[in-house]
Amino acid sequence: MESNIPSVIISGFADEISVGKDLDQQLSVIAALGMQYFSIRFLSINGIVKNTVDLTDAEVVLVKSKMAEYGVHVSSLGSPIGKVKLLDTDDGSANRFVPWSSYLSDNVRRACEIACQLETKLIRAFSFYHPQGTDARRCLAQATDQLGEMTTMVDQYGLILGLEVEANLVGHTAEILADIYRGVNHPKLVLIFDGANLVTQGFDSQQVFQQYLLMKPGLGCIHIKDYSRDQSQQVGSYVNEAALARFVPVGSGDSAYDQVLLDLARDGDSVFDRIRDLGLPGLFVDLEPHLRAGGQFGGFSGADGFGVAFRSLLEQLDQSGLRYQLRDMTTIHEKS
Repeated sequence: MESNIPSVIISGFADEISVGKDLDQQLSVIAALGMQYFSIRFLSINGIVKNTVDLTDAEVVLVKSKMAEYGVHVSSLGSPIGKVKLLDTDDGSANRFVPWSSYLSDNVRRACEIACQLETKLIRAFSFYHPQGTDARRCLAQATDQLGEMTTMVDQYGLILGLEVEANLVGHTAEILADIYRGVNHPKLVLIFDGANLVTQGFDSQQVFQQYLLMKPGLGCIHIKDYSRDQSQQVGSYVNEAALARFVPVGSGDSAYDQVLLDLARDGDSVFDRIRDLGLPGLFVDLEPHLRAGGQFGGFSGADGFGVAFRSLLEQLDQSGLRYQLRDMTTIHEKS
């Protein structure tokens, strides 16, 4: 009977562990917690902090040697691709504009090359910034077209594009993200649910769960990050990401993960079938807790905070009935 219970793979954005983004610190904590996968984002190379998409080929080789040493694999490339302006207009934000043709041929292509070198199939992406203070749907067609081209390129490398819901982007709600998903209409595009990214916009827990249900037909990955709702935040208004300070361990906020994980355990066959058909090793539930700080391009929890977030996730998974696998003596002997 137990074999019919769905199983997920626990991963995490390991750069949240180390304030200096030291790779040894990141991977040692990931391994000690029993995880075999991590999402790679920022790391320190010779004292210089880089996003993974900015690594040289030689630096990627170094990262792979460290991964082998600790016995871990990359679940996803935590890239920032798509976090640029759609239009070259001065909207008062610090977001940068890059001409689309060069962005696709340079930035997106390089992310694909590095994902292949690190042997991960999933690249995290975003749905572009529309001019601040304007209706996101006015840019929906352009965002959909560019994400379609991005997905086509990702597919050419044998990879999968994971589109995350997040504030201030064109795809800041599940409704718009679902429209993009249907508009792109490509099997190598999946959606990434992040409950906290909806709560920061003012959604309450029941609204967040409804947003999840709208994303479920395209769901391919789940980020685990919880937030206590600020009732002064009006849904649809601009979110000052630098001022967000109400992140909490999963289950302590308003991000509806109890309902989401229970739904996956009871009625997640379509999601798990999609994951299998894509050739992914499983459905990643990816810790990104931000317990000490969070912002536009990342966050920080510390090793202890990451441990707190990890134990809270295990509690939520146990309550939902979803299975998961952590390192045991068999794993240790295999690595030996």
